[in-house]
Amino acid sequence: MSELIKAKEPFRFCTRLHLSELTGLRATTLGQLLALIKEVPGSCIYHHTHRFLQQHQYLSPEPPNDFAYWVTDILGEDELGERLVSIDTIQYSTIRDLREKIASTIEDYLENSSLAKLKFARSGEEFHFIKSVSFILPTTYMAYDLKEFTGVLKKITIESIYFHIFEARLRLEKSTNDFAFWIENSLGDKKLANNISSFDPYTSTLEDLRNKIIQIVEKRVVN
Repeated sequence: MSELIKAKEPFRFCTRLHLSELTGLRATTLGQLLALIKEVPGSCIYHHTHRFLQQHQYLSPEPPNDFAYWVTDILGEDELGERLVSIDTIQYSTIRDLREKIASTIEDYLENSSLAKLKFARSGEEFHFIKSVSFILPTTYMAYDLKEFTGVLKKITIESIYFHIFEARLRLEKSTNDFAFWIENSLGDKKLANNISSFDPYTSTLEDLRNKIIQIVEKRVVN
């Protein structure tokens, strides 16, 4: 077993409470959807691309986002729905970039489909914009080395894992998830950090993510 390196700063585990809040904004056409996507708070874009993941944390792989569902099932625009589904969320490190990709995808489609501009959602099937409201809470757990880190990781809630893997990276505009960031910057282990940040978290359940990170870190500790 290699000697454990003490971190410059301990990793402080947080958790989150989540609420969904109606904005009162709704769209009945693709044009209206596009205009609102460009204007709504980033928390709306986050909600409609991560809602399923937040509510069904034991399921995988990544489900289609709400925008893709609505244009496909309500407006019947299957091709656009496929384009929206194919957007790889993991490639975007900010909500701003993700918003721009979604908007440009719809915009390009509308420019080449005059009929799509004429379609209206039926009453009761409008797209209602909802925003995600999170309250970040510190836990009593912290880790100074990799052994302590895996020890805590085995017992924290999946809400904590969700926050450090998904929300901290995208909503707080970090280049990687919290775990990889700490390992690289406080422990100086860039190789291990890259291993943890290299896999796609959207294709696994949160429990699978927990186990995968534990396995990677424990393997590193014994080598």
